Amino acid sequence: MRISDVPRQVLPVIVVSQFSATSLWFAANAVMPDLQHAWNLPPTAVGALSSAVQVGFVSGTFAFALLMVADRFAPTRVFLVCAVLGSAANALTVVLDRQWETLLVLRFAVGFLLAGIYPVGMRIAASWYRDRLGAVMGILIGALVLGTALPHGIRALGGSAFPFSWQALLLCVSTLAALGGVAMVLFVPTTSSPAPQHRITARALTVIWTSKAVRASVFAYFGHMWELYTFYVLVPSVLATRLAGSQVSGAAFCAIAAGVVGCVGGGMFVHCFGSARVAATQLAISGACALASPLMLGAPLPLFLSWLLLWGATAAGDSPQFSTLTAQNAPPELVGSVLTFANCVGFAITVASIELFVRCAEAIAMPKLLPWLALGPVLGLIAFRSLWRAPYPPSNPVRGRPS
Repeated sequence: MRISDVPRQVLPVIVVSQFSATSLWFAANAVMPDLQHAWNLPPTAVGALSSAVQVGFVSGTFAFALLMVADRFAPTRVFLVCAVLGSAANALTVVLDRQWETLLVLRFAVGFLLAGIYPVGMRIAASWYRDRLGAVMGILIGALVLGTALPHGIRALGGSAFPFSWQALLLCVSTLAALGGVAMVLFVPTTSSPAPQHRITARALTVIWTSKAVRASVFAYFGHMWELYTFYVLVPSVLATRLAGSQVSGAAFCAIAAGVVGCVGGGMFVHCFGSARVAATQLAISGACALASPLMLGAPLPLFLSWLLLWGATAAGDSPQFSTLTAQNAPPELVGSVLTFANCVGFAITVASIELFVRCAEAIAMPKLLPWLALGPVLGLIAFRSLWRAPYPPSNPVRGRPS
């Protein structure tokens, strides 16, 4: 479909809906200090809650792909139902009274339903913008990043003079997410040429391993995932070493939201340098930020904050390019399966990373712990070297041929 044929409101509504609905992802993290105080939770609780969402997302991604939910039903309606149900699961937290196991179940449910929001939102965009999907994907992943940061921003808005209760914040996030789902179904029509989807198949695992190009982008993505979500979980604790109160929430919002600049800005350089070099540059910079932690944690405050902004921008900014490269190099009939397996393994890696770092933070000081986040980017760059070293533009690109 030509860009001129797409209704003007489609992309803005998809972006706003994606941003609003994905704010459910880290809603509990934004209120963890209040929850820990009210429920007498240990510091490691933030890791358990974050992991519950990630495990739920992995489970939901597999379930939605196997059942081909977005093929059986209109994707905009799937988005709406998942946004409303996810909002309800998030809002139910406010009626709990130290029911820790139930809270974990609710966070798992939120993650499961996010599988009908984030990937389905991408699918909706793909059905309208196939010719400019790389640029649109950067914008949509930027919306995901901004949605991830939003609960911290809402908490910061209250400040110390008019602080939000943690219950009010969760209800606010739930309301925004539900409204995002309503906007999607009301203002984004169903395209006459939906994005094709093939049934998930284990053949994709063979392609991931045998195709040099696919393997490079997928394994680099795994290294990126080792770092990204653990950074999101730890950034409030890092900021708390220098700031206090609503300043922590405000700075956490900015550090996470900086990923929007990385996603959108990276997309602007793709035509000049190619996705592989843009992704490799951002992966290298984010890894360098992790290695610089021992110096930056004690640096003057402006330099300390600038470091976190740069880390937040580059930790997320390479994500659209990894997805784009994987989709470009995989056989067309296996793109959906390859991306599904890659996403599921990637988010499973985040569970291991989050649990490991949150538990180690109890015994290891941040200056000694944070540099280990660079392990993912370093291994990712090694796996990715065949793509980022290749000349751009390629002289004879071949799509989907194992090598």
